[in-house]
Amino acid sequence: MKFYQLRGDPSPRYTGNLNASRKWRLPGVEPCPVCDLQPEGHTMAQYPSVDLSGLPPEELKKLSDSWPVPREEFVRRRELVRPLAPPGAELKPGAAFGPLQGTGLGYFGQLFIQNPWFFCIRHEALERLQSAGVRGLLGCPTQVRFRTRHAPELRDLQLEIHGRFHPDCLPPGEPPCSTCGAVRGYSVPELYWLDATSLPEHVDVFRLADASTLIIASERLVDAVLRLELDGVVFKELGTGAPGTAPTPGARG
Repeated sequence: MKFYQLRGDPSPRYTGNLNASRKWRLPGVEPCPVCDLQPEGHTMAQYPSVDLSGLPPEELKKLSDSWPVPREEFVRRRELVRPLAPPGAELKPGAAFGPLQGTGLGYFGQLFIQNPWFFCIRHEALERLQSAGVRGLLGCPTQVRFRTRHAPELRDLQLEIHGRFHPDCLPPGEPPCSTCGAVRGYSVPELYWLDATSLPEHVDVFRLADASTLIIASERLVDAVLRLELDGVVFKELGTGAPGTAPTPGARG
């Protein structure tokens, strides 16, 4: 099975823009006084299906503020959210919940990636891909008002978290902080490939666990998009390999 990174099509015809955000999110954590890192890390995971409106108003107010808080307060807020989040949700600082709210304008393709960390799709394209057997497409309604005559009916895709970089494309690791246990992260490598043993077999699109801004698709999704002639995104084939073995290089961009 081949895997691809999804990115928005940069062609000038795609002028669509969403000025939208989510109502709730987990806050940052005050940095460790020894290593100056956030002990709980960070994520760009988005969970549009998660409705927190049943929590007490004072808690909802706190969950609308992303300002860093002490670690104990972060853990308390995280545990408020956990029962309402899907199994396996990445509940780190920055995780956002609820539908996209705001405004939109311009021309949108059938598939739409504005920022690397969220992926929207027209309702009719979602149905066609699901009918084609593409797995892992949980499309959630948006609350976006469009400044255009023919407004697209967009669905906000909620993606599971899976997959790791192949260890051979990563810099040497640093020991964790002796005070908070945090480990210094790394930027996405300029050239990278994936650990084949970490890739899911039950979904065809997901957010990469090692870099939550990267959206990865299987060749099943890519083949369906090309066959159905859906537009709005481009694909970059990625190499894969098991740890300790040479990677299989990507061949199609």
